[in-house]
Amino acid sequence: MFIPKLYKSEDYNLMKEIIRENSFALLISSVDKIRATHSMMMLNDDDKENIYIETHISRANPQAKTLKNGDDVLCDFLGAHTYISSSWYDHINVSTWNYEAVQIHGKVELMNDDELYNHLDKLTSKYENFQQCPMMVKDMGKEFVEKEMKGAFGLKIISTEIFIKQKLSQNRKENDFQNIISNLENGDENGKRIAEKMKLLKKKIVFTTKDTKDVSFEKLAFKRV
Repeated sequence: MFIPKLYKSEDYNLMKEIIRENSFALLISSVDKIRATHSMMMLNDDDKENIYIETHISRANPQAKTLKNGDDVLCDFLGAHTYISSSWYDHINVSTWNYEAVQIHGKVELMNDDELYNHLDKLTSKYENFQQCPMMVKDMGKEFVEKEMKGAFGLKIISTEIFIKQKLSQNRKENDFQNIISNLENGDENGKRIAEKMKLLKKKIVFTTKDTKDVSFEKLAFKRV
């Protein structure tokens, strides 16, 4: 992921929020060819120095048939995002897109049966807790769960690099920044989410007198703050 310096974040809590709220993400690999599968993911940060992503895909998925311990993969999470119209500026410029995203590069570690069971138990609890009549893994019966598990391919992705991007019009003058927020607040839910994010960000940024051009930067391993 290309991240100009202006949009690079090292906010650990922001990373957790993006993953938690957008956990149906892309698992990308390139063992034999580029493959990508949308899957439900969970961040495991019990050990802050060795965080990893838990997920599972169908064992019948061709991607599952290629992955083995130690393979490099990428987990891609897209957070809040929305269109930004150039008509909201006080000068002629191009339209763009504001968004938040997290990419985690990591090494595959295949789950054993106990790890897969615990993963499915945690994942089910996360989404069933809010149901009117929650159905937990323990309520399904051991024989049924073990039978269904045969079709699941459990993975832990041990993080090697983490990149967080928060592109929220940081390169705009204050009056343009405020105009963007005002227009987003009158738009759809995606726009309103980005408007709230921008208002929170406003406390942290210094506005320039002119637009700031994108600058490339050297990729660095994630630094926790």
